[in-house]
Amino acid sequence: MQNSTQLFDTNALSLHRKRAVQSGNVAWFLHEFAADCIHERLQDINRTFTKPAFVGWAPDVWQKTLGSIGTNAPDAEIIDLHQASHDLIINGLTLHWVNDPVGQLVQMRQALQPDGLMVAALFGGQTLHELRTAFAEAEARVEGGISPRVAPMAEIRDLGALLQRAGFALPVADSITLNVEYDTPIHLMNDLRCMGETNAVYGRRKTLKRETLAMAADVYSANYTKTSGRIGATFEFVFLTGWAPSADQQKPLRPGSAQQRLADALGSAEYNSD
Repeated sequence: MQNSTQLFDTNALSLHRKRAVQSGNVAWFLHEFAADCIHERLQDINRTFTKPAFVGWAPDVWQKTLGSIGTNAPDAEIIDLHQASHDLIINGLTLHWVNDPVGQLVQMRQALQPDGLMVAALFGGQTLHELRTAFAEAEARVEGGISPRVAPMAEIRDLGALLQRAGFALPVADSITLNVEYDTPIHLMNDLRCMGETNAVYGRRKTLKRETLAMAADVYSANYTKTSGRIGATFEFVFLTGWAPSADQQKPLRPGSAQQRLADALGSAEYNSD
């Protein structure tokens, strides 16, 4: 039975992931891309982390890029990490499937030592917007209504606010868009199955009419075909970075306390809306 507070069906998500791995044709390139991005971010931080932990379902893939990731904790509702036991926690493409993202972030913050770092990668709101639009139009034409064929994903401004709600210091949210091309929409959908990223929303229609699928493919191709003759698909990666509070941690300046105007530092004119 569905819990009224839950958006995602975690049992279905687990089955999708297991099916992807058992297929022998699992597609890891999005995990590899996200791991590369996090690796670059860690290289820019002047810190040696000695007690890292990884939260996610594909630790072996991330370890190829990041090296030893220490403790591996599956992305369960209760994350199996001890309080104040890690100086770095990496969350690898799981938060967009979590029913309680603030609760997950709080758990990771509590598992960090003071001044420990949490970095999470997840899909943002622009991800697969083409597929979402194509299915909505196809279902409206064929079936007279729409259902959630593509899982909803949060916008970056909302995700950044979650870091503050979870009690992280120096919170930062940024995004990178990856544009991928496929021969046809069907090739894209097959790849999503091989990623374990197919729809796991409660209330989804469990069956897909052949007429609806054909219409969605036609709508997709009509609107999102590139000059190469292939269709485009958008994946927006959002990266959340936050530190566990610490007494000797750098603090942001109080608003209005700057000693120099930003316009002067940039050598630009200042615009006043009044």
